[in-house]
Amino acid sequence: MNGSSIIITGVHLSLTDAIKNAVNEKMSKLFLHEPSIIRVRVELVQDVHKKDQGEFMAKGYIEIQGPALVVAVYSENLYKAIDLLQDKLQRKIRRRSRLLKVKRKQVLVN
Repeated sequence: MNGSSIIITGVHLSLTDAIKNAVNEKMSKLFLHEPSIIRVRVELVQDVHKKDQGEFMAKGYIEIQGPALVVAVYSENLYKAIDLLQDKLQRKIRRRSRLLKVKRKQVLVN
């Protein structure tokens, strides 16, 4: 990681070393795909009242040039929520870069 950082926050949840390591391991892969990422913030929330969506919510914010990318995932298992969050953020980054390439090609054609 070239000067980039990962910020982890727990809401109604104490962050253990295992949780921090899992988040750092998963989110550091995002920096390999997109070097222009400034910062990744991960918010882990435990809400026992929302059993229908899932007990845990993982919310990710990617600060990048332009509008920030925001994703939220619900799951019954915290580690599964972290995995789903990483997958969703990777898809969001890929979609963003694909759209930027399409815009560049349209500008060059006109």
